[in-house]
Amino acid sequence: MNDFLFYIIVALVKIVIIANMILITVSYLVYFERKISAWTQNRVGPNRVGYLGLLQPFADVLKLLLKEDIVPKVANKFIHSMAPFIALFVAFTTYAVIPFGPSITLWGKEIPLMMADVNIGILYVLALTSIGVYAITFAGWSSGSKYSLLGGIRSSAQMISYEISMGFSIAGVLIFSQSLRPMEIVIAQHGWMWNAVLQPVGFLTFVVAAFAETNRLPFDLPEAEPELVGGYHTEYSSMKFAAFFLAEYANMIIGSAMIVTLYLGGWQFPYVETFGFSPAVTIGLQVGAFFVKMGALLFFFIWVRWSIPRFRYDQLMNIGWKVMFPLSLLNLIWAAILAMIMK
Repeated sequence: MNDFLFYIIVALVKIVIIANMILITVSYLVYFERKISAWTQNRVGPNRVGYLGLLQPFADVLKLLLKEDIVPKVANKFIHSMAPFIALFVAFTTYAVIPFGPSITLWGKEIPLMMADVNIGILYVLALTSIGVYAITFAGWSSGSKYSLLGGIRSSAQMISYEISMGFSIAGVLIFSQSLRPMEIVIAQHGWMWNAVLQPVGFLTFVVAAFAETNRLPFDLPEAEPELVGGYHTEYSSMKFAAFFLAEYANMIIGSAMIVTLYLGGWQFPYVETFGFSPAVTIGLQVGAFFVKMGALLFFFIWVRWSIPRFRYDQLMNIGWKVMFPLSLLNLIWAAILAMIMK
């Protein structure tokens, strides 16, 4: 088998594995959201469909598939249909550059445990997440509903405001790693040299910005049921609504994966190489460490949703511009000074 065909087959296998893993994880993330919310509020949660309600995600998918797809008469039908697919496209393609383990050697060839090990991986993620705002803005405008339009406008203002803080937080990480390549950023955090330890302010600003970018409470102003019914997706039903729902949870996963990669050492298991395990066990522990860190962050995302009330819109903007932006600039200065000291 020539090298080109080998790498094509490896790429296809990766696509199938990662796509199915994301779909299953998203489905059960909804289940765990409902279970954690029930635990928070001293309720039982889903417990009817299957053992402990474990088949509830499949019942939800079947219900949404059977629902009628209703499009308002005044809607721009093409953009109304395209918006949820833009959201899904952005959510799923972002995973391509996230490394969930070190490179492995298979039949004498080095294979990175990620879809694409590219030199501009972080820029790729930032570019795609910037496109994500169009999905919500298009959905809000094309629906022909004032509730949806307000949700779309709120989303564009919110995501643009917090993307600035997120970008400056990432810049501090890049100063240390001297690379835009996610694998290099992870390797630079060897041992306990995690960026969350070296740059705690940058870590906190990035986490808060990740909440805002994924439209999760307390930053869910684009949806805001009390005043906007459902916000940008008020006029969506059936699988189009499910696509937005799917994209939100997929964005939670990518947000958690980015936090782990940039600040929590990625797949690094501190000093695991010194334990004397075989290479296969060492790689398994490193891959496991990545998913354990990501799972803890996903729990944190859900926990915060059911613990903190929604901000008012003026509070949201004040936090973004008067708190997050200055803190991210201070973190950038701190990162530059620390990098000079450690050089």
